[in-house]
Amino acid sequence: MDEKRDFKVKLVYLGLLVLTGGLVFAFSYLTGKSYEAILRNTIVSIIITGTTVFAHADALGKGKEGLTYDNFDHRLRFLCIYAGMIVLACAFSLVPNLFWPYMALFVILSLFSNTEIGIVSGIGLVAIAVLLEESGGYQEFLMYAIAGVVAVVLFKDLKEDTNIRIPTAISLMIQAVLLTAFNILFQNRTLSFELFVLPAINIMINLIILLIFLNMFGIYVIRKTNDRYMSINDTEYPLLVRLKEEKKEEYYRAIHTAYLAERIAIGLGLNLRAVKNCSYYHRIGTLEDKTAWEDVKHFYEDEHFPLEAIEYLHEYIEPQKGAVRSTESLAVNVSETFISALMDIFREDKTAKVNYDQLIDSLLDKKISGNEILNYDISYIQYDQIRKILKKEKLYYDFLR
Repeated sequence: MDEKRDFKVKLVYLGLLVLTGGLVFAFSYLTGKSYEAILRNTIVSIIITGTTVFAHADALGKGKEGLTYDNFDHRLRFLCIYAGMIVLACAFSLVPNLFWPYMALFVILSLFSNTEIGIVSGIGLVAIAVLLEESGGYQEFLMYAIAGVVAVVLFKDLKEDTNIRIPTAISLMIQAVLLTAFNILFQNRTLSFELFVLPAINIMINLIILLIFLNMFGIYVIRKTNDRYMSINDTEYPLLVRLKEEKKEEYYRAIHTAYLAERIAIGLGLNLRAVKNCSYYHRIGTLEDKTAWEDVKHFYEDEHFPLEAIEYLHEYIEPQKGAVRSTESLAVNVSETFISALMDIFREDKTAKVNYDQLIDSLLDKKISGNEILNYDISYIQYDQIRKILKKEKLYYDFLR
């Protein structure tokens, strides 16, 4: 599956290079450019798209960390958007440059890839439009490049609760200042009403595009995964209800593991929703008396779990040999180990007196002496924090009796 997807990406890369060269050649020819200009524009545009392709391929090679949000799982999305913007860049050369909405386009490109790719591709598209202009110059290139870079930085790392009013206001203000300065410094215009009208129109165009895009991005990218996590991490979710009805002990083991793992995730600043999800569902295969990943992954795929959740579950159920496991996985592992030990003790004697501190130290020290924690991305300081967090929850452990 991954090989087929990678092959499609490579085909799209090639298609982008052909599309860019072909469009720029056609626009240059149809607008009456000299043969030297046609050749220059075509070669430069292919280099620009080639740079963007290289940056995108490099980011993909780094895995999920190379691209923001869910862009690694939807890698063709950026490439399709970039293809559309190549067409727009060519069309913008026929429109007065004061109307170009590049500030908003920079933001769109960056949010569908990452900050670096957004800047590289945005600057490249501005360069294409300037090259194709009848009298394009470095002035408008610098103006839109600076405004775009500022906007990309301001809209980096958007979250569901991010207040977009401040970055939007600052971005538009910078764009307005640059547009006005462009008119005064480079076109030698005197102060007049008209001097402020065109920048105002440009600001309105950028604002409309930004508001529409950010709203859709929030609904279909940022909130989509969050909403799905909220649904499947509910103890009343049908799959967990089924586990409770058919395998009650496994259900309560999962619930108690999730509670402790959640405390650890909060204390260490880990991916809370993924930790909770992994705690609930890593033994869901017991419903069919199966534990191997290939035998249980259908539960997660059939229920449309977020790809992030499936990856954490895969890592926990069947870790890749030699690969460093996440701290989130260790949080679940430690919690499950301790909960299982307590449940075994209380199953034999519900009134048993347990020295919780001693049991916690014993279990955690065993993982150190057996070099088990070397498999995880965690420091000894963080591991000691886990020890302290577990010892703070002594009142909770009596619920396991």
